[in-house]
Amino acid sequence: MRTGRLLGSGRSADVYEIDETWVLRRDREGWGDATAEATVMEHVRRHGYPVPGVRAATRGDLVMERLTGPTMLEAFGAGLFSAEEAGLTLARLLRKLHAVPARLSADPAVRVLHLDLHPDNVMLTPDGPKVIDWADAEEGPPGLDWGMSAVILAQVAVGAEAHAGVAGETLAAMLDANTDCVTQDGLTQAVRRRAANPTMSAQEVQLLGEAEELVRTLAF
Repeated sequence: MRTGRLLGSGRSADVYEIDETWVLRRDREGWGDATAEATVMEHVRRHGYPVPGVRAATRGDLVMERLTGPTMLEAFGAGLFSAEEAGLTLARLLRKLHAVPARLSADPAVRVLHLDLHPDNVMLTPDGPKVIDWADAEEGPPGLDWGMSAVILAQVAVGAEAHAGVAGETLAAMLDANTDCVTQDGLTQAVRRRAANPTMSAQEVQLLGEAEELVRTLAF
């Protein structure tokens, strides 16, 4: 597919302008399957979950609705969003997602999981927050999804990046009154999955032990 202006790049994909309504996200590494991702997005969207609309998908390309507004992470830097607001928003988005029935499983304990829900994957649009990047989505126990979001935030919080303090405050706000959502097994699996993630640097992997301890301190 012909691409227009490059709008942004992530760890494994680039986003290009198509027109005022649509963008193309193109996988650089060949790890994902955009057709499977699009199917999940359309499923949760039909149940009222805030995601971009999808127009077309192939294994490497995803044509989706162009969203207006900063990511939650960008809003931090501009002073438009507080860590407490971010944590509460992430918690609401997780709870809302886990109210959506699974697409494949008939087990009522199984739900759709995003597995990469963090401030850089939430866009603050005029219509409210919308969740992007569903490449890791699958079905399973909600505790795993909470564990993944908690570990991702904790890795930043225990590191030396500029957003460390904000990440710690966001994590605390997300878990406040939601500690029952993080399970021991979910946290253990989340740490294991993060360690095996090929997009993570050796330094990020080294932070996992300390990150897990931080989550355990706040959640259990």
